[in-house]
Order: sequence, then C-alpha cells, then structure tokens
Amino acid sequence: MTNSKNLLLIFTRNPELGKCKTRLAATIGDTNALEVYKFLLQHTASITHRLNVHKKVYYSESIWENDVWDEKRYDKRAQQGVNLGERMARAFSEGFNNGFEKIVIIGSDMLDLSQSDIENAFATLEENDFVIGPAEDGGYYLLGMKYFKPQLFKGKQWGKDTVFADSMANLQSEKVSVLPIKNDIDVYEDVKDIEAFQPFLKQQ
Repeated sequence: MTNSKNLLLIFTRNPELGKCKTRLAATIGDTNALEVYKFLLQHTASITHRLNVHKKVYYSESIWENDVWDEKRYDKRAQQGVNLGERMARAFSEGFNNGFEKIVIIGSDMLDLSQSDIENAFATLEENDFVIGPAEDGGYYLLGMKYFKPQLFKGKQWGKDTVFADSMANLQSEKVSVLPIKNDIDVYEDVKDIEAFQPFLKQQ
C-alpha cells in the first residue's frame, strides 16, 4: 500500500446476473449486460491498480474475495446508506476522518476514463478545493475534494439528469475545477457504436 495522503474511492456493484446495468439489459439481455459490466470492472481495475494513491473499493451488496480487485492493492468495504448520496457521504467522511487530504470518487462503468484522467483530477486539487467530471447524461463520473461538504450528497435525484447541475449549485462559492465531459455506460446507445463492446452485442 502507498503512504499517500490521496485516497481513491471506487464504487462498484457486485456483478450478479439481473442486478447490474439493468437499463442496458432491457435491450441486450441480462447475460450480455453482465458481461459488459464485468468488462468495465476489468477496465476500471486496469486503470487504477498502478495509481500511487490509497484505494478503497466499496461494494453495493457484499465484499467479494478473489475478484478483479486485488486485496494487496485495494481495501474492500461495503457501501452503507439508504441511497447513493448517503453511501458516498459516508465513504468521504470516513476517508477524511482517517487523515486523507485529497479524496476522489469514481464509479466502475467508464470505458472513457484513463489512469491519467484520475491523476489529473488529483493534480487539480493542488489549486482547487473541488474537482468534478460531468457525464453526458447529466450526472458526474468523478468527484473530488479537499474537505467534506455534506450538501453535495443531499437533495439530489440520484440517477437523474439534474445531478451535475445541482452539484455545481452547491459549489458556486467554492474553488472548483470542471473536467471534460465523458460518457458513462447505462443504455444500449452508449455501447452500440463502440468497438470494444461488439463481442457482447453479437451474441443476441
């Protein structure tokens, strides 16, 4: 493990049939949607395992062993809270209470994300107190901060196209860096034209 004061939080769903990428599954079926999600998990592991930061993976249901998240590189936790906001707030709060100085959270469904994107997010926190990466669907794919701001996790309609705008309203008086817009993977339109996903779509 690194001695870094930087912490990366990775929020992930347990890759179980019928429980992940349900909007995508409505078009391509549960089995193919599960394979897409496993592919995205592998991608997320590959872009994060070399990062020189402390890393915690937060599972949606229960902690799995012997999966894509190597126990030597990632601390494993279970998400706690009634909604996404509460779950993220607890993870950030715990991180700051443990002495971390810069904390960034990502999901695990971003083919468009690279190791350098995450390194850049931490770097922008040198000059800013917050960093946020807007997603094309109106949410965000990355959020980082140097101190805990509870308003960011309250009063949001998680999963709706208002999350980024509402979050920026919370940050209007803060020093915030906005990253380039990227696309996360939620529905068939997000995968149909991307070459990496074609093997999962041809099985229909």
